[in-house]
Amino acid sequence: MDKISLYILPLMIIGILISGIIKKVPVYEEFVEGAKDGFKVSVTIIPYLVAIIVGISMFKASGAIDLISQAFGGLMQKLSIPVDIIPIMITRSLSGSATLGLFSDIVTTHGTESYVTKLAAIMVGSSETTFYVLAVYFGSIGIKKYRYALLTGIIADITGIILAILAARLFFLASIL
Repeated sequence: MDKISLYILPLMIIGILISGIIKKVPVYEEFVEGAKDGFKVSVTIIPYLVAIIVGISMFKASGAIDLISQAFGGLMQKLSIPVDIIPIMITRSLSGSATLGLFSDIVTTHGTESYVTKLAAIMVGSSETTFYVLAVYFGSIGIKKYRYALLTGIIADITGIILAILAARLFFLASIL
């Protein structure tokens, strides 16, 4: 399997080149056109990326995450959900890198075998960065009306959070108790 993984990408590239030559497609010219289109898309999405990055930075710097964690801390304790998981719940739909940073903090603080770390790992893997996807992908092709996509994404994120909690309880909490 290691040998296959080493050669799969070069073989794919060679296969594409041979296919292009057989079909008499100007491969280099098509590649350059694709690169130009990719650059145009990159320039198009820069404002959306800047907006989402600034929004996330303001959200974190303002202390809003800490305030939300404090506000819902009591409810989380009543539901037997670790309070340390609240920042991951908040940031997951906003930013993957911010969520991974928070996850890294949880692993460092609680260790790799703790319930909160396992719950956080499931949560990180069970949802998408909805706002980032909407900003980048919809922005790159000029979609302005994404109300239903936003609603669907938020519902999917909430569902992912709930199912992550249930899965962590099912697989890990019983072994701890």
